[in-house]
Amino acid sequence: MFKYLLAAVAAVTVASGLSAADMKIGAVDMLVLVKNHPNYESNKELLTSTDKDYQKKLEAIKAEGEKFQEEGKKLVEQMQSPMLAEKAKKDIEKQLMDLQKKLMGIEQRYRSEAMRCRQDLQDLEGRLLKTTTDDLRKRISAYADKNGYDLILDASTTPYVKDAFNVSNAILRDMGVDPAKIKKNESK
Repeated sequence: MFKYLLAAVAAVTVASGLSAADMKIGAVDMLVLVKNHPNYESNKELLTSTDKDYQKKLEAIKAEGEKFQEEGKKLVEQMQSPMLAEKAKKDIEKQLMDLQKKLMGIEQRYRSEAMRCRQDLQDLEGRLLKTTTDDLRKRISAYADKNGYDLILDASTTPYVKDAFNVSNAILRDMGVDPAKIKKNESK
């Protein structure tokens, strides 16, 4: 990864006719920017409420299964009665078999719904994150253009970046976030 980054920097340097010393380079902490983006809290709330809605659906399916299990227990108790005629036992056995099929169907539906819910939640999270990172890229690009930067890297993917190159605070201010308050929140 690092050698690709160096190759990209070299290509930009050669293409622009600049030496590495002439380049203006910056870095941002994308994780800090994402966590402090104006949409972060509302996205988090949307994911939480969507997850709760999915849990309610799954609980309803589970409750349906529990109802059939209770019904099955009652049938088993009836079947153990010594006073029960042979025909009645066969009827109860048939009812138990039908209940077992229903329970298997409910279990399969529960698993299928749980997988679908999990996938939908991951898809939603991915879409929300993409929207946030797209907005951040636009902000970073605008900041770079305005301030004459040739290259702004994500500090989390770079092995080492001096603090002097970090422009995260400027991007935070552009989003209306006070960087001083961020530092206080991180130390807690």
